[in-house]
Amino acid sequence: MSEYRDPTGSPAKAEGVRLQKLLSQAGVASRRAAEQMISEGRVEVDGDMVTGMGKRVDPETAVIHVDGTRVVTNREATHLLLNKPRGILCSMSDDQDRPCIGDYLRERQGRLFHVGRLDVNTEGLLLITNDGELANRLMHPSYGVPKTYLAEVLGPIPKDLGRRLKAGIELDDGLARIDSFQLVDVNGNRALIEVVLHEGRKRIVRRLLQEAGHPVQRLVRTAVGEVRLTNERQGAIRPLDHKELGSLYRAVGL
Repeated sequence: MSEYRDPTGSPAKAEGVRLQKLLSQAGVASRRAAEQMISEGRVEVDGDMVTGMGKRVDPETAVIHVDGTRVVTNREATHLLLNKPRGILCSMSDDQDRPCIGDYLRERQGRLFHVGRLDVNTEGLLLITNDGELANRLMHPSYGVPKTYLAEVLGPIPKDLGRRLKAGIELDDGLARIDSFQLVDVNGNRALIEVVLHEGRKRIVRRLLQEAGHPVQRLVRTAVGEVRLTNERQGAIRPLDHKELGSLYRAVGL
């Protein structure tokens, strides 16, 4: 790995923003803490370790990693989390004027798109962005980014349901399986289960549980990779923080 040092120790004359300032603006750390990170060799710019304080970078083009995690500094890039309510179409517009996720984004400028889909009756975490490369990789099955769902299903739940779902169940478009299973709660003839899978086929969770004999009554996606719903109300939108965004980039090799 090559290393960048300012040979004179004087401020760089090249155009751009000082690296420590950019890291601070991106929310990684205070400027003083960012300088410490740089001096410790924890910061890379375009694949090169930086240890001097004179480095200036272009926020729109530089590829920056701190401790191996990508830091996005392009101010034109938008990365949002929407807690999608039930009954909302996963579409930016609808010619029949039905409620859709675009209704929540009217005041935001620029072209935005959703990463994958949730069917109209599924709630929960939906990523919204203008970052085409990240979105394409998150949706591509080869990267296997896990999605976590809470499903309220009709019971009772047999002890071997998790094993059956992990082993795989044949659907009309092929075998489908989950990565992990947890029984969260039981209330009468209904149960709350958590499933994690990296499949992206249409309505895969509903179809899988239906075929297993436990129709879904309510379905909420709670996480994509390491990005999770916290206490966002339904319909709320918030930007991803730098740690969440870095985890998504790391998951898809960016």
